[in-house]
Amino acid sequence: MAGPLVETKLYRPRSRAGLVHRPRLDERLLRKDGTGLTLVSAPAGFGKTTLVSAWAADDAAWVSLEESDQDPVAFWTYVLTALDRAAPGIAEDALALLQAGPTPIETVLAGVLNELSVLPGEIDLVLDDYHLADGLEISRGMTYLLDHLPPQLHLLISTRADPALPLSRLRTRGELVEVRAADLRFTLEEVDSYFTGMGLDAAAIATLEERTEGWIAALGLAALSLRGRSDASGFIDDFAGDDRYVVDYLVDEVLDRQPEQVRRFLLETSVVDRLTGPLCDAVTGQPGGRAMLESLERQNLFVVPLDDRRQWYRYHHLFTDVLRARLLAERGDISELHRRAAQWYDDAGDTVAAVHHAVAAGDVDHAADLVELAVPALRRERQEATIRRWLDVIPEDVVRRRPVLAIGFVGALMASNEFTGVEQRLQDIERQLAGPADALVVVDREELERVPSGIETYRAALDLIAGKPTGTIEHAAVALRLVVPGDDLTTSAASALSALASWSGGDIEAAHRGYAAATAGLERAGHISDVLGCSVTLADLEITLGHLRQAQATLERALEVGHGVRGTSDMYVGLSRIAWERNDLDAATDYLRRGEELASDLPQNPYRWRLAMARIREVEGDLDSALELLDAAIKVYVGDFSPNVRPLTAVRARLLIARGELAAAQEWAAGLPDELSYLHEYEHVTLARLMMAQHQDAGPLLDKLREAAEGRTGSLIEILVLQALAARDPAPLERALALAEPEGYVRVFIADGTAMLQRQRSAYAQRLLDAAGRPKHVTAPRSLIDPLSERELDVLRLLTGELDGPSIARELVVSLNTVRTHTKHIYTKLGVNNRRAAIRRAHQLGLLTR
Repeated sequence: MAGPLVETKLYRPRSRAGLVHRPRLDERLLRKDGTGLTLVSAPAGFGKTTLVSAWAADDAAWVSLEESDQDPVAFWTYVLTALDRAAPGIAEDALALLQAGPTPIETVLAGVLNELSVLPGEIDLVLDDYHLADGLEISRGMTYLLDHLPPQLHLLISTRADPALPLSRLRTRGELVEVRAADLRFTLEEVDSYFTGMGLDAAAIATLEERTEGWIAALGLAALSLRGRSDASGFIDDFAGDDRYVVDYLVDEVLDRQPEQVRRFLLETSVVDRLTGPLCDAVTGQPGGRAMLESLERQNLFVVPLDDRRQWYRYHHLFTDVLRARLLAERGDISELHRRAAQWYDDAGDTVAAVHHAVAAGDVDHAADLVELAVPALRRERQEATIRRWLDVIPEDVVRRRPVLAIGFVGALMASNEFTGVEQRLQDIERQLAGPADALVVVDREELERVPSGIETYRAALDLIAGKPTGTIEHAAVALRLVVPGDDLTTSAASALSALASWSGGDIEAAHRGYAAATAGLERAGHISDVLGCSVTLADLEITLGHLRQAQATLERALEVGHGVRGTSDMYVGLSRIAWERNDLDAATDYLRRGEELASDLPQNPYRWRLAMARIREVEGDLDSALELLDAAIKVYVGDFSPNVRPLTAVRARLLIARGELAAAQEWAAGLPDELSYLHEYEHVTLARLMMAQHQDAGPLLDKLREAAEGRTGSLIEILVLQALAARDPAPLERALALAEPEGYVRVFIADGTAMLQRQRSAYAQRLLDAAGRPKHVTAPRSLIDPLSERELDVLRLLTGELDGPSIARELVVSLNTVRTHTKHIYTKLGVNNRRAAIRRAHQLGLLTR
């Protein structure tokens, strides 16, 4: 979910005046040692939200859930945002990863759990109305959260139905506190307190307690009905029946006792989930909605304020249910109310709510119109999950007449990794287009022209997923031939897909052309964040081609058009790589520092940043720190659609070789495929390095690699240098120098020694020898005003791994509270507020190399 959040869902409802104090329940809700989950589970009307909101602290992380939160992206966006507001910075990376695209929820949550595990304080996370969001996809992530819950986090779930979570296991382990309907029922003393001031005697209180069985909603409705009655005892004597009939009876009493204007307002506005004055005016067709809502709040007529400005409200859920049932019973057809609500939401720009009410009105054609018009903007905002949900509510016979809507649903399915049946849908769209034009229903005529090229683009994507690069290239070529002039998004998508297929096959020139076209198209379309994402890949391809200057220009251009937007940090990491290739370690380090300070990065940034810093530490001779960084990079690795042509395990193997740990490197090499291909080129070059370190003949392997790498200058230069070293032959080195000089390569020549360079007489070789003789780094690590203690350094080193708080405590043989205290001091001294930032700042300061 990339759109704006509904802020009121993160708002803890205020406690009402006259609230009955219930210390027996407050005690039940208190966190107890070893308890991670508190479950408040009871039917509607038992005061769950009132109880929990009165108990929760102001700094608790609160989420009021709705049915729309059954979408995992929406659900976890709200949960992570609530946590991040309770402890700023703690879920920042997880939110970025969640919004980037399909990612296993376990991967998203792992970083947050690690941050929580070393949090000095504690957080209460409240999920209210959990039953509205509960489902298989949500329960999978929630189960993972519960299985790895750190002691700093206390989860409280308020729900009408028991969630699909491992409650029995938690119950057996003593990790669950439960508050049920029997607990929530008012005791006689609490009923007495509730009706204080209404002149009821002890017998009347006892009767109400007995006949309502302490059911809070019924008591509340009874209190409303008793207002202004002279015969309170007679009313109570007639009060009887089970819960359902009690509610029906009391609502009759409440509604019938209201002025007709109020009664009509209550019934008609019950069709919407959230209430605000202008919306109520539109639904009822009458002015004065805001004043009516404020009046209802003053009368405690079951309205719950959702903000502090008296703009948004909702009815008590039970009251909503009963109002809607009564509205249907009295009118039968309420479609006009839903149509009015749909129109108001459409005018307000809330397409999601507009579609919901259009469907509820039975006007699926209007709903389809709204969806068709909304799809382009939602795709730009990466809200394909929202589009995907609409596929379940718009009937197939409506979709079959609407090619623009149909292709929009295909895109949503593809983004959701649902590929089964997509080809059939594409064929159905082709048949629609081939039929009579007057049989088509099209709202967005401009989008209709883009459908043919869109069909071929999606087929290119299907073939790429199926491992058919040739088919991808062919379909992408057709898409580009069919593309409508000015359709930059389709041009970019087809170009990028073709580039990915070419890249996998080793045709880097074709891949570069495709990504260059995609980047240019995305810039024209205004998708700047995507421009930065493509620029990372484009620069990688240019480095592979040996074009360092062009790669630098690509990254600098991306910074010009999108500085500060998501992905900016990754541009600096890329520039660091180029500076490292030129042996400018000061610049390389400074780029990483600037990128880290921005914290506007792509999901791959955490591993790329660590990899770049590892290279610098290796050049400085700190091989231990370099290995720690690489291991940390492997743990946070997140792939994308690009082929993994430089696996981190191969980078690690090279470092093992540099450390002289040849046996460990040999274990890595045992899993390499024998067949040479571009996808495994970097790994086989690494194998050649290992063979040379083991004094084996790497010549035949290097000959094959050199022949295959022709055209990929970046790879070729390294292979030629290794050939010169292996055969002690100056000829390959001379060619490597000729290829490298225009771009300013340095590291590849001096990393393995300079003996061969000393035989070269060129000016470039002399410059390389000078570079090898200069100090490796001239910038001393910055010092802290308040240095870390030795114990804090111990904790900091353990924070770089995957250990959670309790594990760190066991490792250091101290209490968890001690670890929290040290962590708090570390964050303060480093000027950060989360684990990831602490690790990065420590690497910058060289604290992990001492």
